[in-house]
Amino acid sequence: MKFSEQWLREWVNPEISTQELVDKLTMAGLEVDGFEYLGDSFSGVVVGEIVAAEQHPDADKLQVCTINVGDASDEELQIICGAPNARKGIKVAVAMIGAVLPGDFKIKKAKLRGVHSFGMLCSETELNIGDGSDGIVELPLDAPLGQDLKEFFNLDDHVIDVDLTPNRGDCLGIRGIAREVGVLTQEDVNFVEPKAIASEVSDKLDVKLSAPQACPRYLGRVIKGINLEAKTPQWMVQRIERSGVRSIDPVVDVTNYVLLEMGHPMHAFDLAKIDGVIDVRMAQKDEKLTLLDGQEVELTEDTLMIADNSKPLAIAGVMGGEHSGVNSETKDIFLESAYFDAIAVAGKARQYGLHTDASHRYERGVDYELQRTAMERATELLLEIVGGQPGAIIEAVDKSAMPEKRHLTLRRERIERVVGVAFDDEQVEDILTRLGLGLTSNEQGWDVSVPSFRFDIDNEESLIEELVRVYGYNNLPIRKPQGEMAMFMQNESRVFKDLLRDVLVTRGYQEAITYSFVEPKLQAVLEPAMTPLPLMNPISSEMGVMRTNLLPGLVQAAQFNVNRQQSRIRFFEMGLRFETNSEDAELQQIPTLAGIVGGRRYIESWDGDARKVDFYDVKGDLEALLNVTKHRFEFVPSERSILHPGQSADIKFGGKNVGYVGKLHPEIQQKVDLDMDAFVFEIDLEALSERELPKFAPLMKFPSIRRDLAVIVDETVKGGELIDFIVKIGGNLLTDAFIFDIYKGEHLEQGKKSVALGMTLRHPEKTLEDAEINSVVDKVVSRLAEEYKAVLRN
Repeated sequence: MKFSEQWLREWVNPEISTQELVDKLTMAGLEVDGFEYLGDSFSGVVVGEIVAAEQHPDADKLQVCTINVGDASDEELQIICGAPNARKGIKVAVAMIGAVLPGDFKIKKAKLRGVHSFGMLCSETELNIGDGSDGIVELPLDAPLGQDLKEFFNLDDHVIDVDLTPNRGDCLGIRGIAREVGVLTQEDVNFVEPKAIASEVSDKLDVKLSAPQACPRYLGRVIKGINLEAKTPQWMVQRIERSGVRSIDPVVDVTNYVLLEMGHPMHAFDLAKIDGVIDVRMAQKDEKLTLLDGQEVELTEDTLMIADNSKPLAIAGVMGGEHSGVNSETKDIFLESAYFDAIAVAGKARQYGLHTDASHRYERGVDYELQRTAMERATELLLEIVGGQPGAIIEAVDKSAMPEKRHLTLRRERIERVVGVAFDDEQVEDILTRLGLGLTSNEQGWDVSVPSFRFDIDNEESLIEELVRVYGYNNLPIRKPQGEMAMFMQNESRVFKDLLRDVLVTRGYQEAITYSFVEPKLQAVLEPAMTPLPLMNPISSEMGVMRTNLLPGLVQAAQFNVNRQQSRIRFFEMGLRFETNSEDAELQQIPTLAGIVGGRRYIESWDGDARKVDFYDVKGDLEALLNVTKHRFEFVPSERSILHPGQSADIKFGGKNVGYVGKLHPEIQQKVDLDMDAFVFEIDLEALSERELPKFAPLMKFPSIRRDLAVIVDETVKGGELIDFIVKIGGNLLTDAFIFDIYKGEHLEQGKKSVALGMTLRHPEKTLEDAEINSVVDKVVSRLAEEYKAVLRN
């Protein structure tokens, strides 16, 4: 919002400079974008009168003017002028010798076609005080001769531009800005309180509120017999134009002036163009309205309208209609002052490609108790300027739909706790009272009544924010943060994510971070058995659902790198996947670790291995990760449709499926357009969150003995099962069992395989004897034969 500093200082005039005023507003949250001194544009220009104007002897379009500038010069000046409106008897702006005009243009003595010129008669654009360029400035006939033009136009003034945040709609008027300055400087504010205007005519229009939730209060007044030939006073024109509003005619200028002064929009209708009653209603289907700017709009049914018995008159809170607007033939007007709900008006101006001063204020909220004051103020100004006979104010109100005044509690201890500074009671009461809030003391603090113009104050923290804002953020004491350096217990069994990251990074992986929102079709390909949760308002169609696994993002990352000639991919990601078991089930957010691997096994080098990564490489990486926990995980064949049936496994822990690893199925790889054989894995982070702590055992003094044996079993027998079985039956002497070779092929029956087993035995208190060793080996062989029909291989 732009405003004149002189205008503001009529309301409140602290003894501070313009810069200090600007700084205080900015520090209080009303950020000033900038301010401009109007008196810098020119100097040496005075009021003069053309006492004679004669044709130039050698130029048809030039006149030789004799100018009287009063006390500004001892004699009359001769000035050559080519303006078409230069004539005897008018008052003009005279730039004398030595004057400086905008653009650093200096006036010097000149000679035009043999005739001397001692100055210049100026236009509005030449002085940068208006848009008129088709002639010289014509000043009022009562303008004092010789007066400095800056003084005449009151240019010893600053225009201040405040960039208000949306919550401070109360400061979109001089009234609100002055209130803030009064609080910040502890100066009294000279509020304009218009007197009640008595009715002189009985004319009135009935008002009907057909949409009370959108417009719960509407005031109207008829004013008859206005004189639109009257001119808007210069002081009013200056103030509204310095606020960025163009002067149009006295009626429109007054409504704009009240908008800028009170922060309350108003509108005036031509009374003769209104048919019957005023109806505040929602627009009807296919209804059209031609606006004041000449634009015809087709109204939607969610648009609040001002209408009469037969037609729409205006878009409420945005712009009036051309048909019912005030024009040069208007004799009687109907003045409107209404409270429109901010939500009902919000976005309507933008919907129709508009942005008006009225919509800017209504969208942010206006004082719901200011309508009558604004009406009286506008009436008072109109009667002074255009005359007329006012009627009574007609008010229609639905009290049940009006906003309720808020009452809050402010506690002393809460102030100190939030701010870290204790405020005196007198200080709190002075600040909040000056802000317009009503206070009543209680034992804990104050009961606070929030005024109608501060709709942004809705809780205790808002009140505390107001205290600090006015007190001054830079006045708060600077304190260094304090905290106890107390040691805290660290759970040794907890596995931190950083440790898991380190394991994978040391094995050549890079961490990726991808979106939780994924493309629905891609998610369906990579998790066909689960329906993802759709987003109500997605960023884009490619990010329409919540991921049910981490593969979509990783696959896209791999695809992006492969398309850029990267021959080796090793990515992992830690993040959440989102699952719902049924329509009524609560959304589950499951921390997950996933990875994707493809391409060369090793980085390319002169001695590197050019082989491609395979299932066992990825399984080995995953086993290194699982070994961090010291728990035993089981790998079993997987039946997941997205994985290759011969190169995939589910990961189980405690009998529960916690993850999987495997090669992407060729069909899936083709569907996701990935030009590389890729292996993926995914595991719940909860399964990796705890580890088994090591237990101390004394070092054994006696040697260990190793025995190897090879058994022939069915191909369907899993090696892990054999090891688990041997450990189970081996007894206390068996300290380790492992597989060191598997053979299939010649000299073995179809469907059989040879498994070479190594066993380590040791006694804690003596050297083992052959009989003890043979007893354990014989027991293992016999039990394997019973359980798996295993036969010793010769």
